[in-house]
Formats: sequence, structure tokens, C-alpha cells
Amino acid sequence: MERSVASETTLTLESEDYLSEDENSQPAKTPKNKPKSLLLGNAFGNKESDSRKAPMDTVCQEETAAVNVRFNTNFDRMISGDADMSSKDRYPHGRFDMKRLFAAVASGDVSQLDGLYDYLQKNQKHLTDSDFIDRSNGKTCLLKALLTLKNGENDTIKVLLDIAEKTDDLPKLVNAVYTDCYFKGQSAIHIAIERRSKFYVELLVTKGADVQGKACGEFFQQKKGNGFYFGEYPLSLAACTNQLDIVTFLMVNPYQKADITAQDSIGNMVLHVLVTIADNTPENTSFITMMYDAILLRAAKLHPKLRLEDIANNEGLTPLKLAAKTGKIGIFRHIIRREIDDKECRHLSRKFTEWAYGPVHSSLYDLNSIDSYEDNSVLEIIAHGCEIPNRHELLQLEPLNKLLQEKWDRFAGFMFYFDFFCYFVYLVIFTTVSYYRLEGKAVMFLTSSVLYTCGMEEYVALLVLSQALAWINLLYFSRGFQHMGIYSVMIQKMILRDIMRFLFVYMVFLFGFSTALVTLIEDDPPKGQNATEGNKQEDCKRETYNNIYFTTMELFKFTIGMGDLEFTEQYKFKLVFYSLLICYIILTYVLLINMLIALMGETVDKISKESKSIWKLQRAITILNLEKSLPNCLKTKLRSGVIKELGHSAGEDSRRCFR
Repeated sequence: MERSVASETTLTLESEDYLSEDENSQPAKTPKNKPKSLLLGNAFGNKESDSRKAPMDTVCQEETAAVNVRFNTNFDRMISGDADMSSKDRYPHGRFDMKRLFAAVASGDVSQLDGLYDYLQKNQKHLTDSDFIDRSNGKTCLLKALLTLKNGENDTIKVLLDIAEKTDDLPKLVNAVYTDCYFKGQSAIHIAIERRSKFYVELLVTKGADVQGKACGEFFQQKKGNGFYFGEYPLSLAACTNQLDIVTFLMVNPYQKADITAQDSIGNMVLHVLVTIADNTPENTSFITMMYDAILLRAAKLHPKLRLEDIANNEGLTPLKLAAKTGKIGIFRHIIRREIDDKECRHLSRKFTEWAYGPVHSSLYDLNSIDSYEDNSVLEIIAHGCEIPNRHELLQLEPLNKLLQEKWDRFAGFMFYFDFFCYFVYLVIFTTVSYYRLEGKAVMFLTSSVLYTCGMEEYVALLVLSQALAWINLLYFSRGFQHMGIYSVMIQKMILRDIMRFLFVYMVFLFGFSTALVTLIEDDPPKGQNATEGNKQEDCKRETYNNIYFTTMELFKFTIGMGDLEFTEQYKFKLVFYSLLICYIILTYVLLINMLIALMGETVDKISKESKSIWKLQRAITILNLEKSLPNCLKTKLRSGVIKELGHSAGEDSRRCFR
């Protein structure tokens, strides 16, 4: 074993450490016994599937082959102290390749690029030729230079741009992108924005950089895992990284203005993306709302007729609806309460103050996209969005809270109580007929029953089941009363969460111990007694623990404290039997039952803290369901809000608002 390890160790007189910073920029030589695709994944702790997740640039050496043995012809200069050799000494013939070019731009030393232009002219080459590009990911020297800024600067960038301009290669260089699947589409302007360098962003735009380039690699997609979703476009990236100066420049620069309405692969534009990255923390909400308003106001001044907030993504969601669907309560509250005093942009307001007297004021709220009169409204999204964790908090915001209360007072409350009365009368009649059913007259009640018309008596079981469920369904109408509604919610939560989990674990214990006891117990006749025919018939009438049904029922009785310990001498292994029985009682009667009680108590505590908001959520669902049952003529007549004219002339900008 020691011999094989020693054979892989190579002594060197000099290693090429002057390129150590950039050896990751091209595929390393792989060991013979290891696939190339696994090297990068192993370097970052992944075995197989993560081999594509390469960093954009790193100084960490991922994997290297055995170091080559070479003689250093400049060994005397190193002894004399002149250890820092220039690039000309390393490349005596002035030849440039990818390694030398990447090392030069990474160092930031302009002198290391001396002779580059002459070399390109002499050999009729360009900086975007394959000789100067990392073929594994498409990285160019310009991308490398931007990734290695020191204190926000790298003097080699200007030199590279000047050389590219002289060689008629400038547009291709500034718009070169990554080609690997992980960072696909990322260009120089994306990196300059990510490095928060407004100077280089402006420089690249003046040199012809495309401000509409899309970075659509896996790293930039909206999915769980490592990555950063910013909407693919440079404008969205600047907005998501809180760089208002760059956002403003991209929107108003005279070279190529960014398209504010541009949508990424899932239909999100810059406002959608800002909503997506919101996380409801105070710091995040502050910068998101500031950036959101700044872009909205700037867009209104540049394009007065543009309705930016009306643009929907591929799911049909506007920024407001997306905030509601994802539970981003901070930005959602800001949008529905936004009030702008500037007359030029006042049409962007969703709240209008009519009058104020001291601390008292009256306001109008724009109901566009909010009222359930419209399809796919905010109210419907929140009320029916089971995946929204804080939807009951969203419904507490104004004007949603007052809007729902107004609907309840106008028509929903009357409809709800009328439905309750009709259902109760039906239930009483149904129960009475079922209780006093007479032979020969059942066909009057079960005319549509297939079982009865077939002459089968099994219809009674279905009748009893439907009767029980009908009375349980009466709890639905507890939503109309606050205290009873909260109690009903507690019952639902306990059944769906606590009891279901308890029953799963309990059934495992019950079935496991039942099969164990059935396997253990064997019935033997008493000593000195023959198994006569009469004894056999008598024994057949007596249930024993080697019957799976009987054993399961007896163990269930022990769970609720009604078990009966009646054993006979015919049972073998009584000690093992008692041990299994004691373990079962401890695990179920002592442990599981008390755990269920504790979980139910915790559920009650959680619901009690938010009892009123949860009840209002239940009532909101009921209100929307009742509203859907109305004909269109009544919906229009009972529609909430008043018409308000915001334009200079009648009909120019009329909105339905809620006071």
C-alpha cells in the first residue's frame, strides 16, 4: 500500500504557481481512474449530480493532475532576488493564450497586456476567438476581469475594450455570455451590476452592451436550492440588489434604454420580480417598496399611457395579485394603500383621501383587481389560497376587512341565515321520516335509491350514515357566529392534524401487537382431557386470542381502559404474553393518549391567539361562495363601491372605489 502511494508523488524543481489563480478557468487534466464530470462536484462536496454547479470564478483549486517536472532556466535570477518575472520573461516570444491573458486581467496589471494588440494584429486574431475563451463555460477575458475587481477597479478592462474596438471585435466582446447550463446567458453587464460598479455599467453601455440580455441559466431560475432569481434582465438585477442609480441609468440612458415591460421566461417583469424576492422583514420591505415606487414613477413619466401594474405573468397574476398569492404582506399593504400627491402621477394612487379633520379622515380605495366581482380577484386568491400561510392576516388589512363586512351586511348575512333555516327544516324532516319509516311506504322516501328498488335491505346502513353526516354538516353554519365558528375551526384542525397522526401511529401499534399475540398463542386442551366432539363444539363457541379479530378488539378495549384479563391455563408462554400486553398498554394508553391530549391543547392555544382572524377567514370563504351563487344581474346591483372620476374629463379615468 505504501509503495502505490509513493508512486503517485512527484518531486518538482518548479511548479507553475504563477497561474494557480486561474487554473480553474479551463478543464483540468483528470486522473486516469476518475471521470472528469465528478471532479468539480467532489470539490464542492457533491458526489455525482452537482458536477455542473461550477462557480463563476474561484481562487480555490478544484482538482489538479500530477505536477510536471521542469528545469527552471531563470534559477539564478530567483537566487539574486528577482523572483517576480514579467510576462515577457515567461513568454519570451510574446505569445498570448488563454492562461496568460486570464492571469494578466486577474492581476489588474496593465503592463502584463503589453504586446497583446500587436500579437492579435500579427496573427489576425480577436479576443473572442476560441483560443482566448474557456471552452467549458464560455468565459472571456472581459468576464474574468470584471469578476476580479479589486476595490471596485480593474484597469485592464479599459485596455481590453480599447483593443477590441481597434480589432473590430467590441460588440462581440461586450455581449459575450456564459454558455454552460448553470450560468447560461450571463454577460458582462450582469457581472458589473452584481459587483455594484456603476462606472463599468456605464462604460459597457456606451460600448454597446445589450441591456436586454437574459441570464437564463439554472442558477438564475426560480426554484428551491442554491441560486438567485432576479428576473434574468439587467434592470431586474439592479432593482433586486437595491441599486437605484443603476436602475435609473438603464431606464434613461441615451444609448439603449431598458425595456421596463420586458418579461422573463415565466412572464415576470421587474415589478413581479421585486414582489417575488420580498420576505416580509422590515429591512427588506423598506427597500422593496422604495424601489417599486421609484420604477413605477419613472415609468409613468417616461411612458404616461403605460399601465405597468396591469401586466400579468404567465399565471395571469399582476404584481398585486402575485403579492397576495405568495403572502408578501409588506409589499401588498404598500400597494393597496399607495397614495401619490404628485398630480402628474396621481393616477398611480390606489388610495385617495377625501377629507381630514385632526386624526380623523375619510379615504377611498381603488377596488380594481380586489373586489370579487372580477374574475381571479385578490379576495378570491386569498380566501381560497390554502397554500398561503398568512392569508388570515391579509384579510385583516383595509380595505379588505371593511369590504367583506360590507358584503356580509348587504346580502351575505341574510342569505346565510336563510340557508341555515332551510337546511335545519330539511334535516328535521329527514330525521323524522327516517325514524318513523313504515314497511311498504319507504318507496315514498327512497324513490331514487337504487338499493331499495332492487329489493335490498342494505339501504338502511346508507340511510343511517347519511343521517349522521347530515347532522355533522350542521357545524358548517357555525361560521355565522364568532364563538361557535372558532370552536368549529378547532374541531376541524384537531381531526385533520392531531387525530389523523395519532390514528396512524396507533394503528401501527395495534396491528403489530395483535399479530404478535396471535402468533404467540396456541390453544391446547386441558391436561387429562381428550378433545372429544362435544369439547370441540364447546371450544368453537369461545373466542380466543389466536383469532386476529378478537385480539384486535380486546387490545382496543385496553387502550380505552376497558380491557378484561381473563386467561386460562391452556395458554403457553404466559410470561411473554403478559410482557407484550404491558408494553402495549404503556405505549398506547399511557403514551399515545396523553400525547394526543397534549397536541390538542397546543392546537387550541395556537388557534386561540388568532381566533378572530381565522373566524373571519372562514366567513370570507362563505361570503364569496354565496356571492357566486347570485345571478349576474344581482351581482351588478349589489356590487360594492362608488364610481370616482380621476381624469381631467369625464370617462378618462373612472374607477370604482370603496369608502
